[in-house]
Amino acid sequence: MPAMFPQKSLFQAIVALNLLGSCLGAIVERVEDLPGLDYDFIIIGGGTAGLVVANRLTEIPTISVLVLEAGGSNEGVFNSMVPFFNGKLFQTDADWNYTTLPQEGLGGRSGGYPAGHILGGTSSMSTLRHNLTVSLLTPTRKDGLAYTRGSSDDYDRYARITGDSGWSWNSIQPYLRKNEIWTPPADHHDTRGEFNPAVHGFHGINAVSLPAVTYPFDRRVVQATSELPDEFPFNLDMNSGHHIGIGWTQSTIKGGERSSSATSYLAPRFAQRKNLHVLVRARVSRVVQTGSKLGMPLFTSVEFSNGLGDTLKRVTARKEVIVSSGVIGTPHLLLNSGFGDSATLSRIGIKPLVHLPSVGQNLTDHAFVANTWQVNSTDTFESAIRNATLMEEQLKQWNETRMGPYAASTFNLAGWLRVPDDSSIFDKVPDPSAGPHTGHFEFIIANGMTRLPVPPTGNYMVIGTVVITPLSRGSVELATNNPFDLPKINPNLMAADLDLLLMREAIHSVRRFAKAPVWKDYIIAAVDTAETDAELEQFIRSTAQTVSHAVGTSAMSPRGAGYGVVDPDLRVKKVAGLRVVDASVLPLVPAAHTQVATYVVAERASDLIKAAWGL
Repeated sequence: MPAMFPQKSLFQAIVALNLLGSCLGAIVERVEDLPGLDYDFIIIGGGTAGLVVANRLTEIPTISVLVLEAGGSNEGVFNSMVPFFNGKLFQTDADWNYTTLPQEGLGGRSGGYPAGHILGGTSSMSTLRHNLTVSLLTPTRKDGLAYTRGSSDDYDRYARITGDSGWSWNSIQPYLRKNEIWTPPADHHDTRGEFNPAVHGFHGINAVSLPAVTYPFDRRVVQATSELPDEFPFNLDMNSGHHIGIGWTQSTIKGGERSSSATSYLAPRFAQRKNLHVLVRARVSRVVQTGSKLGMPLFTSVEFSNGLGDTLKRVTARKEVIVSSGVIGTPHLLLNSGFGDSATLSRIGIKPLVHLPSVGQNLTDHAFVANTWQVNSTDTFESAIRNATLMEEQLKQWNETRMGPYAASTFNLAGWLRVPDDSSIFDKVPDPSAGPHTGHFEFIIANGMTRLPVPPTGNYMVIGTVVITPLSRGSVELATNNPFDLPKINPNLMAADLDLLLMREAIHSVRRFAKAPVWKDYIIAAVDTAETDAELEQFIRSTAQTVSHAVGTSAMSPRGAGYGVVDPDLRVKKVAGLRVVDASVLPLVPAAHTQVATYVVAERASDLIKAAWGL
């Protein structure tokens, strides 16, 4: 089984070898190395969405694009390359190192809130989750590289909410295909019966594949679906738009390495375009008004720092500024620029320029609880974590062949399941899901302990339960009027009563799954002993944590609506020259990990921008 921490000597040697590669010519660290400070388009943020837009706009040779990325390059960052290391960049320079406010729904706990501070953004680091605690943070791996589209209902609901049919499931299909290039797993095993090729793209840019390594545990999971098919059906392909059931996880991995927006959309053949420039270590302070257009204030200049204590510099777009700074960074930037609730901005010492009270509001995220059983097996993650020799062998295998356990993510199967439609929990609150094809909760099924440090003895299976249709809403707000101070982040997890009830139902469901006959000789005992409603509430509130699938802080709304931040074409309301392209524009969180939805937003936004400028 894969080891989480390789021995230092080999690890450092491999890092050194990878660092020998030179940085791409389009990527520079000093503003002095740019050809100028005027471009057709300026993109603030070289993350999951920003690099998509940069790639698509520079397909037109006459259009110039500058990307301003606050973090560094992904080149030579070893922990970003290895799929199994999907969380080892947390609390490093590649992470913004945000911290949440104390969470009332989690008993006052607070903790880390990962976000990529590196080219490729969170697609380059995935996420290492942390238990939200007052004084002790316990690392947890569970989300890495998952390629999950959500349900057809999710996108049809976006179309209804925005009044724009272009966001519907049928309309986004070309963008899914433009993004995805289906790729054989690193071990090239026979994948028949593990996915449906008819629903995938084979000519896109970002690689997607099935697990490169499978274990006897995985076959038990699949067998359980045949033993309990009514409640836990096998789903051949959860990315078909109908995701209910349990099936094989698809991940953004190519040839045993992570496929991020940086390795795909900024691959060498694209980064060498003469009309594309990327400045890393460029921390943007605000967008600046440069005039007016069509009776609206025009914002086409950007102020930024190229180093701590550096004098602020300004760069100007001839056409548009595109903010792709993420669910936390985008509202933080807009608020510092004078976009938000005017009274609130004035109180903190920011001159209000555009009254948009929705900026930073509506933060919506998924909550996760780990459910753990001790098992009768030695073929789980814990065995390798405790064996330094095996650690080194597996890392050596990956380095030499891009094969072995390190070439895969940390979970090979997942499930999407619904509470029955006639459940009493919907007596007072309507069903929050997008529709009948949409789950209320997810199973993240791992062949071993996902928390570190692991117990000194024993082997485990862990099935995380995730509430994927939450009612809780949080916010991003300014802490000070200094644009380089981190904001106040409140995901407000488990604040809504229905979220607690859904998590409780999910735990009951996962326990029924663990009673399938296949587990009889495998499970020794459940680690979690909460049984009554009161005990389960205490268990949930004391252990639940974020999956960092936040959306909504710059949400889309219908054109002309008095709420929301952007119109359905992603232009910021009430102004000209400014557009938002990242997961913050999604008005509701999809019933999925949010990577795919972010790529879809960016791909469609690129076409909208081109059409707006006749490109």
